[in-house]
Amino acid sequence: MWDFSTDPDFQAKLDWMEAFVREEVEPLDLLFPSGGAPYDVGDAAARAILRPLQAQVKEQGLWACHLGPELGGQGYGQLKLALMNEILGRSYWAPTVFGTAAPDTGNAEILAMFGTDEQKARYLRPLLDGEIVSAFSMTEPQAGADPKEFTCRAYRDGDGWVIDGEKWFTSNARYAEFLIVMAVTDPDAPPHERMSMFVVPADTPGIEIERNVATMAERDDLDEGIHAYIRYDRVRVPDDALLGGPGEGFRVAQARLGGGRVHHAMRTVGQCRRAFDMMCERALSRRTQGERLADKQAVQAFIADSWIELQQYRLLVLNTAWTIDTQPHGAARTQIAMCKVAMAKVYHDIVQRALHLHGSLGTTHETPLAGMWMSVPALALADGPTEVHRTTIAKQLLRRYQPAEGLFPTEHIPPRLAEARERYASILEEHGAKEHVR
Repeated sequence: MWDFSTDPDFQAKLDWMEAFVREEVEPLDLLFPSGGAPYDVGDAAARAILRPLQAQVKEQGLWACHLGPELGGQGYGQLKLALMNEILGRSYWAPTVFGTAAPDTGNAEILAMFGTDEQKARYLRPLLDGEIVSAFSMTEPQAGADPKEFTCRAYRDGDGWVIDGEKWFTSNARYAEFLIVMAVTDPDAPPHERMSMFVVPADTPGIEIERNVATMAERDDLDEGIHAYIRYDRVRVPDDALLGGPGEGFRVAQARLGGGRVHHAMRTVGQCRRAFDMMCERALSRRTQGERLADKQAVQAFIADSWIELQQYRLLVLNTAWTIDTQPHGAARTQIAMCKVAMAKVYHDIVQRALHLHGSLGTTHETPLAGMWMSVPALALADGPTEVHRTTIAKQLLRRYQPAEGLFPTEHIPPRLAEARERYASILEEHGAKEHVR
């Protein structure tokens, strides 16, 4: 049966989270606003504040809840994670405080599934405990996120592998203890069997960070960029650096990216709700031409449209989470893509309205809105461009249909009307109703 209620005990956890994030975690966003701050394990001041907060999360049994108990988490399903991530989405630091920061979450899952015992001991436990961070090195300058166009190679040499090529936008590489690298190992294989994935220690000779690229929310002159442009110059790794089998890189990546996409969507709900709250407060606080902004019909339309869009999107995300939890693996593929496509548009529209209602203040860095606005373009590109996912949705939906037989569509009225007349001819004739049928 359908049920939109939340278990009271879990709701109490959510209530604690909401107060904790607002009161204890959001101040970190103000004190340490740099994009790389949550990942800089060398920042003593930030870590001194962070560690006690993480301890409180662990005391509440809310640490790394996406992981199973064997890895120190709660093994929550996606529906519970969706309700939690709505709250974590309010704060840039919150995922780090709760042990769910990307890309470490996905990388931890890959190591748990495919890593050797030695790799798990060296990297997985410190990663799960928040003592180190990692990087996922997949996209390339000429190819973006399209693995069919990748050129970074890995080839066997003696008892190991050599990685050679370039990678683009490897987030947090400058702070990482290790990188997970996707490289082409068989260029002549079918597209989805060409690549393999490797775990590479960050201090391996030949890893050259050409530059740490600053996004529009960061400054090059202050060296704030955290997305590395990397050259792998004949980087040698042992045979057991391979994660999964040769040619299984795409499969390993998909196991990682699916969860990441839906978690992005969950956190975006929280960001949108924060912008919406700001919009409503502003509408009730400011006056123009003798009345509150909230009394203006256009502002009321802003608020109503934003709430409708947010609730529609939230229900899509929650339904997707429910599908992942209850249906066979892969059943939510189309819905995950739908979340990805809708995410950027809903976020854009709600943040734009909230920013507009704040007037000139909304364009400054004296509210969170400017930072939100600058992240809109990136959200449309993260985990694959929106256009790619639109294509996926259309292809998946069209597989459910068949072309019409004959010249006209199946909903063509003349043949259907003739069929209905024939089926009920005796009744129509008995009641003299034939003339009333068009």
